[in-house]
Amino acid sequence: MDLAGVVGRRGSASRPDGRPVIIGGGLAGLLTALHLAPLRCVVLTTGRLAEDTSSDLAQGGIAAAVRAGDSPLLHALDTLEAGAGLCEPGIVERITAAAPDAIEHLVSLGARFDRTPDGALALGLEGAHSRHRIVHAGGDATGHEILRAVIAAVRATPSITVLERTRAVRLVVEDGRVAGVVVATTGRGHSPQATHTIRTEAVVLATGGVGSLFRHTTNPTGSRGQGVALAARAGGQLRDLEMVQFHPTALHVGLDPMPLVSEAVRGAGAHLVDAAGQRLLDDDLSPRDVVSRAVFAEILRGGRVFLDARQALRAGHFPTVVAACAAAGIDPVHHPIPIQPAAHYLMGGVTVDGQGRSTVPGLWAVGEVASTGLHGANRLASNSLLEAAVCSRWVAEDLADHDGRRHTGSGRAPDLPPPGTLSDQGLKDLRSLMSANVGVVRDGPTLTHAVDRLTATVERTGLEATDDATLAALLIATSALRREESRGAHTRADFPEAAEPRHVTLTLQDVLGDLVATEPRRSAS
Repeated sequence: MDLAGVVGRRGSASRPDGRPVIIGGGLAGLLTALHLAPLRCVVLTTGRLAEDTSSDLAQGGIAAAVRAGDSPLLHALDTLEAGAGLCEPGIVERITAAAPDAIEHLVSLGARFDRTPDGALALGLEGAHSRHRIVHAGGDATGHEILRAVIAAVRATPSITVLERTRAVRLVVEDGRVAGVVVATTGRGHSPQATHTIRTEAVVLATGGVGSLFRHTTNPTGSRGQGVALAARAGGQLRDLEMVQFHPTALHVGLDPMPLVSEAVRGAGAHLVDAAGQRLLDDDLSPRDVVSRAVFAEILRGGRVFLDARQALRAGHFPTVVAACAAAGIDPVHHPIPIQPAAHYLMGGVTVDGQGRSTVPGLWAVGEVASTGLHGANRLASNSLLEAAVCSRWVAEDLADHDGRRHTGSGRAPDLPPPGTLSDQGLKDLRSLMSANVGVVRDGPTLTHAVDRLTATVERTGLEATDDATLAALLIATSALRREESRGAHTRADFPEAAEPRHVTLTLQDVLGDLVATEPRRSAS
């Protein structure tokens, strides 16, 4: 079915028919749709399936306690330790306990994980894990293999309608709850600005992260905080947006996005060295925030950092890494790999409860865009695919219990113009601003500079016309300015010590009160 079959003729809004709309075609969104079957749903994806998703790029694997000598409790303790006091212990325990079943479900969908000669799952080791528990595929192509299997299952499921090249630009909110999604279509003869409204009272944000708001990132170019902006405009609460994880080992060869050199390579014995070949750290498998700060400090001193993976790569277990290096003219089996930290994962996001429900009735969030309480201030390696696999089931179960016909709304398409878009130069300037002021190490003056610049842009442009990337960047910078401590991935040079653990929560009204208050009601913000 195409868009016309969902919204009705001439782009008018259809009456709610109970079908949830899932915004995002990565692992979290697609698994939510599969778990909903045979209930009908609509999945929106900005490109084709498998294009421009972080899930497809995930290398290391998915963490699960599936071997004797390990347990979900040990997995939970490692997660809590890495999370630096901001994890929700109950959520951590639930998710790690559900991990083995999530692996079995992916196997049942056809995911081909790496195995030992006796048929057992081959397990890797990554930073801050106390056990070998990283289930992987193709050595370092886990996300690609999982997504391949999931997409095949989605295409074989008649209850799932996938609308490719369709972007959600607004959430319609009526009487305080979700009533629809305004979408824009691109390609296939559609104007990029042509908008339509899908009437629904159940929307799931599965839009991924924010990495491409920064100049150096491992994320796809589309990861610019779309879900954060959608939720904010709808009046939702955001939490811990300052907690952006910078992966310490991105391939530094001038590419954008930067190819990732999986942490599993260090788990196989690679180590970080400076330009003279001296070890940078005693423990190369320290938590990611520790390693990123060490690499960043060396670069700030004017040095260069390399990953010496010559021994680790000779066994041939990391073909994706070897291929990325070869494409850049580097032979990693004989020469160290130039690396630097890059924005990689958003630990905060849309505040959700244990079923994935946001603070806006009718709006759920799942995957990287959601703040579930699993990751806290510093995500434990390979817990991201796990969160998507486990929480998608919980969201689907809650959606199945949701009565989408309780509140029928007006049945007409509201006049909600899409937000503006950044020029190429505008995006380049935004990314440079974020990297320079909201990067690995931050301080009050630089954060204030970023907030002031971004606020001035919104005020000059008007909230309705402000693009989602600028809005998401403002929320992230504001959250970082308000956390006056150093904790996990958030390092403040002017507040180097940790304070009492607390969450930093924001709403658009809280950040741009006067501007939000004067915005026309039709903006659904």
